[in-house]
Amino acid sequence: MIATLSKKTTQIEVDVFKTTVRRKEDAAKIVSLLNEYFPNHLINFDLDDCDKILRIEGEENNQIFIKNALGQYGFSCEALL
Repeated sequence: MIATLSKKTTQIEVDVFKTTVRRKEDAAKIVSLLNEYFPNHLINFDLDDCDKILRIEGEENNQIFIKNALGQYGFSCEALL
């Protein structure tokens, strides 16, 4: 008898958003909030980019939640393809 082990593969999603965030302080607050809900994700802003990019990398990203989280702080975002 040969035993076969099935290894579950996880798919990492990378979502990139154009945002209206301009200040490092605001970006830090948003990253902190998102880290509470997505503790195993890599989350960062590139405020030097003209689109003020928010990048989130991890399993099962929730774009609606992310948009709502930014909205709580008065910002908006748009997913880039």
